[in-house]
Order: sequence, then structure tokens, then C-alpha cells
Amino acid sequence: MNAEEYRNLEQVERTHWYYAGKREMVCSWIDLARPPQADDLLLDCGAGTGIFAKEMEASCRVLVLDDHEEALRILRTRFRADQILSLAGDRVPLADGSLEYVTALDVLEHVPDDAAVVNGFHRLLKPGGLAVITVPASMALWSDWDVTLHHYRRYDRRQLRALFPDEKWELVHVNYTNVVVYPVVWLLRKWRRWFPSPHSRAEDREPARWVNTLLKRTFVGLARVRMPFPFGVSLLLVARRRG
Repeated sequence: MNAEEYRNLEQVERTHWYYAGKREMVCSWIDLARPPQADDLLLDCGAGTGIFAKEMEASCRVLVLDDHEEALRILRTRFRADQILSLAGDRVPLADGSLEYVTALDVLEHVPDDAAVVNGFHRLLKPGGLAVITVPASMALWSDWDVTLHHYRRYDRRQLRALFPDEKWELVHVNYTNVVVYPVVWLLRKWRRWFPSPHSRAEDREPARWVNTLLKRTFVGLARVRMPFPFGVSLLLVARRRG
């Protein structure tokens, strides 16, 4: 993302229903799949503003990884220097099997070779370690928003699932999220394509407080449902590394 997008994100991420709901959803699934212990180590890849990782410090030890200078500037204000990692070439500078958790929240869509990144997660995790992934879903929703955020793709469930083969991963959960708002998002993005406007996108703005609260509760509540949904604005995957 460019510097302007990071500034926008930092302004809304703490309370906006999507970002706050995503953090709550991920924490809920971590607690369900493998409750963290104080000595466990979590690496948040593509940590961005670092708000999620900062919240996780209450449960375990945390490292953050990013390769954008604007993100690193923000992360330096929230974490010690020894908690902040940068890629060494295309490799995370950690030993094999050194982590209990890897999180990548809306990260894989930003990299050309997502399979290589997932293989890196497998290398870093201990047997039984947990990977928690979120990605944007449905190429039908592709828009100027994806271009601005430098996305390579949006995913369907099959594509995301294929990155985690059974011989390496035990799939705990994979499902679409943000199901209820899908029709509205589809209409908004089609409208913007047909009638481009220089004004700020709806994604940049937090709605009225009651709407924000309702959307967040719906988002998090439906994310706990195990029944497979046929569509959604995003996808959540939780997988355990096989020994």
C-alpha cells in the first residue's frame, strides 16, 4: 500500500467494523483451535499498523514482519527493535520450527507467489503450530480498491484451500466471511466502475455507530459458523501444521 493508504488505515483500523471484527474473529479462532500460552511465539506477517499484534501481546510473545517503510515506521512506535523483522531476500530470518503461530491477515493477495509464502509458513511453524489466514474473496468484487491496494488476486475457497495440501496441513476451518454485506459491496463496486468518482470510497469511512456495531457483531458471529457459505467478501482459513 502507498503512504496515503497507511494513513487512512491507521485512522480507521481501531474501531471500523471490518478491521475490529477481523481481529476479534481471528483471536476467537486462535483461542478455539490452540489457546495461546505466555511462552508461545506468534509472527504476524504483513503486520501493517501493528494493532492486531499489539493486542496479541496480552496472550503470548509476538514478532512482527513487514517490508514497507511506512508500515515499519509505525511498527517502530509500538514494538521493540528486536520484535520487528524484515525479509532477508525472500526468506523470514527465523529458524525452522521456531513458532507456535503464524498470522497473515490480508497478506497473500499482495504477493506474486502465494504458494511459496505458505511453504515458508510451514517451515517456520512447529508441528501442531497454527496458521491463520484471511484474504479478500471473489474476483467478481475486483475493483479500483484492489488496484489501489496492489492486489494480485482475490480468492475463492478452492484456490485458498489448494495452498494448504493435506500432506502438510490439517485444515481446521475454511469459510467465507462478511457474507451479509456481499450484495451491497458488489453493487457499490459495480456502481463505481460504471460511474467513477474522485470522492472517497465507502471502504474508507466508518459508518454510523449503531451500523458499525451491528456489522461488527454480524461479521464475528457468522465467522464462527461452521456451515459452508457459498460466497462472501473475504475468506478465513485456519490450518495446523502436520508433524
